[in-house]
Amino acid sequence: MSVGAMYPGTFDPITNGHTELIRRAAGLFDRVVVTIAASPGKTPLFSLEERIDLARQVTADISNVSVAGYDGLTVEYASDNGLGVIIRGLRAVSDFEYEFQLANMNRHLKESIETVFLTPAEQHTFISSSLIREIAGMGGDISQFVHPVVCSALTSALNTGTKK
Repeated sequence: MSVGAMYPGTFDPITNGHTELIRRAAGLFDRVVVTIAASPGKTPLFSLEERIDLARQVTADISNVSVAGYDGLTVEYASDNGLGVIIRGLRAVSDFEYEFQLANMNRHLKESIETVFLTPAEQHTFISSSLIREIAGMGGDISQFVHPVVCSALTSALNTGTKK
């Protein structure tokens, strides 16, 4: 039986922590779709198309991973695309309460979709997209936290005041 999973998020930008979880999920599931939420309410730095492009570049070497944008309920996307698992990352205990509540709500909405939690390697537990944007915005070196194409795109977006 083929099992497909989705890893949803805003990915603004995609970090090495995200990429590590994607690689590990690719080893667990036949197919992984990195699903990038439009998230207009969050006012992302990068457009949906830019976030999709960056994620595709970062994951290009992982054969069973694809990237897609979406809007709407995560469980509906999973169901509509034959994905039986939602992958969520837990960096710290503080993430657990929200993620637990979200997983229970998703189960209530679509009983057939399971949520699987993955924890990042210790060196990635403190990395978040918002911290990366903040450090980059203050001129800090983010190269150890993101793929080189993401570093370049973020530096360019912040230096020019425009997106990629």
